[in-house]
Parts: sequence; structure tokens; C-alpha cells
Amino acid sequence: MKNWLLFGLLGLIWGSSFLLIKIGVRELDALSFVTGRVGLATFGFIILFIVLRKRLPRDLPTLGKLAIVGLMNIALPFGLISWGETHIDSGLAGVLNATVPLFGLVFAHLALADDKINIYKIFGLLSGFIGVVVLATRTAGTGQGNPIDGQLAVLAAAGCYGFSAVYIRRALRHVQPMVVAGGSLGFGALIMLVATLIFVNPLPNPAALSPDVVLAVLVIGVLNTFVAYLIFYYLLDQWGASRTTMVTYLMPPISLALGVLFGSEQPDLRLVIGAALIVGGVGFANFAQIRALFTARQASSTA
Repeated sequence: MKNWLLFGLLGLIWGSSFLLIKIGVRELDALSFVTGRVGLATFGFIILFIVLRKRLPRDLPTLGKLAIVGLMNIALPFGLISWGETHIDSGLAGVLNATVPLFGLVFAHLALADDKINIYKIFGLLSGFIGVVVLATRTAGTGQGNPIDGQLAVLAAAGCYGFSAVYIRRALRHVQPMVVAGGSLGFGALIMLVATLIFVNPLPNPAALSPDVVLAVLVIGVLNTFVAYLIFYYLLDQWGASRTTMVTYLMPPISLALGVLFGSEQPDLRLVIGAALIVGGVGFANFAQIRALFTARQASSTA
């Protein structure tokens, strides 16, 4: 029961990230917002590493790989999503982000010998692609906001996440997951700090920010990034990757609901259909894993 509660909490935390981003970028540019977010999370990991007496790897090749993950799994996607949400609704961003596993299928097929595309994954990719098209035509057909460039930015972020998942699996299997998380966040924070100092002028004045924006930065940095990573890696240790990554299914409906309830966003039929096609596509693509999980659960309950 404890693990299932943590699983639901993780879905709620990560699903709420899109609303917090939407609040934050009302007054902050995307680079400054992400720098604050990853800076807070990195500070949390520094304290945790000191307490647990963990260290980053010393060899340059591994540090270089952690830097790549910091760019592709932290700095770039966080920045793209934050910039995208200056143009599109938070609920829509959450739905588009659900395409991460579908991008991962393509990269895994190209890079991993033991994870090739099968018929279920093909159906999943087709369903997800149609869902994205439905969302794109929704913009053109209804005259709402949510321009294509904002949607493409979030899709590009999902592609970065999909690439990173495969890259971590291939290049950093020898590194503890918590070290990958903390190390990549550190590199991501450094990249974002440099980018902010170069491109943001003048820098934001924290004293001029509204309480809502300050709270959004604090919550997304401490809870939605640092604490959520700890929950995620705890569940990975308890359950394994297949079951833990099912949290993907919880995030789109949560982001949509929170956007409607607290962000005054208006859903419509095309948004619901597009979300269903994308989430359904992820389900198709992972059909074999889902069936194996249920089979194992039934076997354990009858043993």
C-alpha cells in the first residue's frame, strides 16, 4: 500500500509541474525560471550527497556523459517546456509531454539491440502520432491560442527525454541511479546558469516577483524536482522500471484537470480525443510489459 500511495503521489507531483511552470513564466523568462528550479533541486542533492557520503565519479568519460544527460534530460527539455508554456496551456503541455515513451521507442530501436519495435509498438506510435495531429488541428480549427511553435517546443522536449532515457540505459548503466540524477542536475544547473547570465538582461529582481511566482519556483524546485526524483528512484528500487514508469499514464489527466481547475483553461473534445490517443498509444506500445505485470501479479496472488 505504501508504494502505491507513493506512486499516486508521484503522478500528482509531476502532473502538477505544468501548472507551476505556467504560473512561473507569467513573470519570469524561461531561462531564469529553469535556473531557479534546477538550482534548488541541485542544492538539495548536494546536501543529500554529503549526508549519505556519496560522490560523483572522478573519471572524465563518465563526467562527460553526465554532462550530456544534464543538457538533454534537464537543461534543454526544462527550457523548451517552460518557453512553450509561455504560448500554450499547461494541460496541453502535459498531454504532449506524454509522448516521451513513444520517442523512447524510436531511439531504443535505433540504439539498443534488445529493444526493437514490434507490432504493438507500431500501433502505439501510430496512435500517438494521430493524437498529436488532432491536437495540432485543434488549434487551427477552433481559433484558440496554443500556437504550433509552443506545441513543437514541448514535443521537442519530449524527444529530448526519450533520447536521454535510452542514452542513460546505454552509457551509464554502471552508475547508481541517484548519482545519475544528482550529477545530471548539477550539470544542468550549471548550463542554465551560464545561459541565463549570457542571454537574460537585465536579470530578474526576486523582490519584484509576486508571491505566487516565488511559491511556484520553490515548489517545483524542491518538491517537483528534488523530492519527486527521490520518490521515483525509491520506486525503481522497489518495483523495477516497468511498473514505475507507468506513472506516465497519470500525468496527462492530472495536468488537464489542474489546468481547468486552477488555470482557467478550457478543454474541448479534440483535446480529450488527442490525449486519449496519445495515452492509448503509450499503452499499446507497452502492451507486452503491462500484460507481463498483470500475469505476474495474478500468479503471486494465487500462489
